[in-house]
Amino acid sequence: MQETSIRLMGTVIQIALQHPNVAVLLTEAEKRLADYEQRFSANNARSDLMRINRQAGRSPVSVDADLFELIHIGQKESLIADSLLNIAIGPLIKAWRIGFADARHPSDAAIRECLQLIDPRGIMLDEERQSVFLQKEHMEIDLGALAKGYFADKIVAYFKQQNAASGFIDLGGNVLTFGNNPAHADGLWRVGIQNPRLPRGNFAILLKIRNQSIVTSGIYERKLEISGRPYHHIFDSRTGYPVQSDVASLTIVSEESLAGEIWSTRLFGKSAVEIIRTLNMVDGIEGVVITDGNELAVTSGLHPYLERT
Repeated sequence: MQETSIRLMGTVIQIALQHPNVAVLLTEAEKRLADYEQRFSANNARSDLMRINRQAGRSPVSVDADLFELIHIGQKESLIADSLLNIAIGPLIKAWRIGFADARHPSDAAIRECLQLIDPRGIMLDEERQSVFLQKEHMEIDLGALAKGYFADKIVAYFKQQNAASGFIDLGGNVLTFGNNPAHADGLWRVGIQNPRLPRGNFAILLKIRNQSIVTSGIYERKLEISGRPYHHIFDSRTGYPVQSDVASLTIVSEESLAGEIWSTRLFGKSAVEIIRTLNMVDGIEGVVITDGNELAVTSGLHPYLERT
């Protein structure tokens, strides 16, 4: 098993792989991840995604099949009733800039203006031409809630196509494993769930998984504080402000990493009780909630996979 670290996408990406030509596969994985970052970024003025955003209200933009696919998936999920996922949220993200050096609290007028622009129904997709058109000027797509999961699935699919025996990719809060973990007799991978109250690397619990993804969304790392009041980076499209609930972090366990991204974003902002109740009714999806009072709750199907730290 060989491991490597890559600094991309504002985080340190870790990859471990078991394969006879592991160096070749890792080099190709790094190349593909750099390409994804270049084309899918909402923070790079020259990205393909930003070409779409710059042409908002003007003209459709044709894009590669993978970017079109993720936008298509993102719009579909954004239109689900009561979902807190919204890929048209770009103007609101840029109005607040939480997580960046120039983070600020926008005026009420600016927030109201953003709310007029973040309707995912305004994203027009043409499958035949693989084009995307944003109906209103100043609309912007932001795929930050989905992209890492999509990339993880694509990279692991490539590894499997090359007959890699096992491995994982960790994109910072997003882990996808496949095959047996050679470091443990049971073949399971141990993934720690961050304790929101403690510095990074302090885990509340460990999850034992194989051929599964773990995606965690939390409000404890990227914050803006004004006059003693903290604002986090996960927004409610209905209000224009950060979501309010009793949840500090939500972890989703699923087969595909993109599914984990979708469910963690769809549900974040609902109460801990409602999240667990909802996930217990969804086949193939499990979850862990840690509340702002540091209480922990898990879905019923996840108990056999828990390991206390």
